[in-house]
Amino acid sequence: MMKKNVLFILADDQRFDTIHALGNKEIKTPNLDKLVESGTAFTHAHIPGGTSGAVCMPSRAMLNSGKTLFHLYEEGQQIPKTDTTMGQCFKDNGYRTIGIGKWHNGTESYTRSFSDGDSIFFGGMWDHWNVPVCQHHADGIYQKTTKVTANFMKANHPMEVLCDKLSTGVHSTDLFTNTAIDFLNQKQEKPFFLYLSYLAPHDPRTMPDEFQNMYKPEDITLPENFMSRQEFPFGVGDTEETRSQVRDEALAKYPREEAEVLQHICDYYAMISHIDYNVGKLVETLKDTNQLENTIIVFVADNGLAIGRHGFMGKQNLYDHSVRVPLIVSGAGIEKNKKTDDYVYLLDIFPTLCELNGLAVPNSVEGKSFMPALTSEESSGREDLFFAYTGLARSVKTKQFKLIEYKNARENSQLFDLKSDPNELKNLFNESAYQLVVADLQQRLLSYKDTWEDNQSNPHTGDFWNHVTL
Repeated sequence: MMKKNVLFILADDQRFDTIHALGNKEIKTPNLDKLVESGTAFTHAHIPGGTSGAVCMPSRAMLNSGKTLFHLYEEGQQIPKTDTTMGQCFKDNGYRTIGIGKWHNGTESYTRSFSDGDSIFFGGMWDHWNVPVCQHHADGIYQKTTKVTANFMKANHPMEVLCDKLSTGVHSTDLFTNTAIDFLNQKQEKPFFLYLSYLAPHDPRTMPDEFQNMYKPEDITLPENFMSRQEFPFGVGDTEETRSQVRDEALAKYPREEAEVLQHICDYYAMISHIDYNVGKLVETLKDTNQLENTIIVFVADNGLAIGRHGFMGKQNLYDHSVRVPLIVSGAGIEKNKKTDDYVYLLDIFPTLCELNGLAVPNSVEGKSFMPALTSEESSGREDLFFAYTGLARSVKTKQFKLIEYKNARENSQLFDLKSDPNELKNLFNESAYQLVVADLQQRLLSYKDTWEDNQSNPHTGDFWNHVTL
């Protein structure tokens, strides 16, 4: 089998319903629309949640290791040497592996994963116009710089970061894209695995004016599940104290105001349209260098985002707006213009790319290949999904129903019929007609507790099960 190149594009905080071709008629994403036309789009790709308020850190650790949530090292700060990373797997199989942009899982695992790279950001979030970046260091030694200033969230104070230089005046999305294009324009002696990880559309929501001016609040529809307040307190953003602990929830006034949320949505869409423009530049470069026909393109995001839905601003909850993400796979041999509602996790991408390129899946990988869904009408095989958020909430989801249980709000357990109520607004948990459904989903939840080892032997799972008996 001829080895295909892989261009892996990862957005930060992009929700599943933010692509025009997949149903959002208010957002402008012409280049992502072309990817949808040229490949297979998964409308029900998910993350399993997170063991940290910084959900992107465990999400990226799962993506890059193929491990399930409670088998990560701590909350994903590092990927241990016992776990082969996706980049490392390609590197060990003769690929030139290139890491660009955000890497949130430690310098050691980055070094194992990539033979080359540049414009690397070893952190979580930052000002998009003043980004501390590193070049690739083959020895894996990265030094902390003198303190630089983070200009966001009133945190205009010096911070120590890993940094070779401070990139100023160029938006992070353009910086990372231009770095990737430089690599794509080089003569390739080997097949490549290029991992391009954006900081956008994560806040602070700033972007070039041409994209900012694309959207006006009066043209945007307020989401059906917008709420000025959360329905009940469960420990995230529902008090002044918890809003200070989870910074996403402090991004807008509480109670939420419609006008402010609409402006947030405009800014969010503008950042995504900016990413879309850069995706177009990448595809054009592949065409110009005659590499497109032998390149698999993956576009995905690390988690979703609420922006006013259910009264939340962030992703620290288990509603679909926070755990569902876009996933598009395009390239030779992959069905074109296909949309599938197969259930997949991001941790399933690793073994799928291995199978597409004829590579053995490392023993440490726990994800499940969804190759059949890319090349035929077969299903990926997942009939239900499990989710967790720290020690506060657990959920299980079938093709029709979703159950969410809360540690601090047992009286507010939720059951939704996703077919008739995709916005998760009508709670059926206490209705007599649905008690058999509740019992079935609670049993599934207990089964995942065992199979995913969601227990107190893992100190980072919280104490959910000490407070909840199903």
